[in-house]
Amino acid sequence: MNQATLPAPAQVDDRRRPQRPRMSDARYALLLVAPAAAVLLGLVGWPIVRLVVDSFHTGSGLGDGRRFAGFDNYVTALTDPAIRAAAGRTLAYTVLVVAAELVIGLGMALLFRALGSRSRPLQTLFLYPLMIAPVVAGLLWRFLIIDNFGIVNELLARAGIIDSPSAVSWLSDPGIVLFSVALPDIWLTTSFMTLVLYAGLQSIPPDLYEAARLDGAGGLRMLWNVTLPLLRPVIAVALVIRGVDAARAFDVILVQTNGGPQSASETLSLTVYKTMVTFNDPGAAAAVSTLFMIVMMVVALVAVFTVWRPARES
Repeated sequence: MNQATLPAPAQVDDRRRPQRPRMSDARYALLLVAPAAAVLLGLVGWPIVRLVVDSFHTGSGLGDGRRFAGFDNYVTALTDPAIRAAAGRTLAYTVLVVAAELVIGLGMALLFRALGSRSRPLQTLFLYPLMIAPVVAGLLWRFLIIDNFGIVNELLARAGIIDSPSAVSWLSDPGIVLFSVALPDIWLTTSFMTLVLYAGLQSIPPDLYEAARLDGAGGLRMLWNVTLPLLRPVIAVALVIRGVDAARAFDVILVQTNGGPQSASETLSLTVYKTMVTFNDPGAAAAVSTLFMIVMMVVALVAVFTVWRPARES
């Protein structure tokens, strides 16, 4: 019986098919970030461009229309005594708020770490102010420290610290009004500073503290030589975030004093608002805002290169 002849097997081409070039990790990450970057560019980049363009014009765009003014708005912003005074008050307000939040926040973070798991109920209570809107916080503190019949003055008078409830004019005394309007901001966001610093404390290895105790270091020495140096990157990030946020404070001050009395609590944000809304001068307001933005960017870069990056490298 003849066997059927089987067909010869097809020859396999040993040459491999050309493969597509593999996308690098950097390009893949860029592809993922591109949609969010496009949205951010539209929501943030374009308004900044319009802000800079408006700063070189004068007029409101109504009636006679806008006119090109060159650098006149910037010269006015740099030489106007009212704007320079507002810049000084903004700096004082920012330093006061951020310094108080840093000291209180660091103290509370150290307390939470010392208490361990027993501090959880206290942490929950301490984070409640973060849930309150700044406008609500400003109105609340306005009712607490308002002149003549505020709750704070009433309690101080009953405790014998002041003679009468009208002895301290928290919101009408130009000498202390800047401190008074800073109280709601400190109360509102100290919990944020505490949360950030507490997270930084959790990342410090306990072995370092054990080694410091074996060397005979006390609490203050460990704080100065172990805790604070290792917290420098965290502190730098917290200071930049809170510094920029405090410098642009607007609604908390607006609902309490509207910049008064005698412009003693008027910061740059309120100056820009009044220049734009009250005096109908968008060019001057845009120039002040642009200079303000540049200063904030410079401060943030200085903090990164002098505090955050050296601490990370060390």
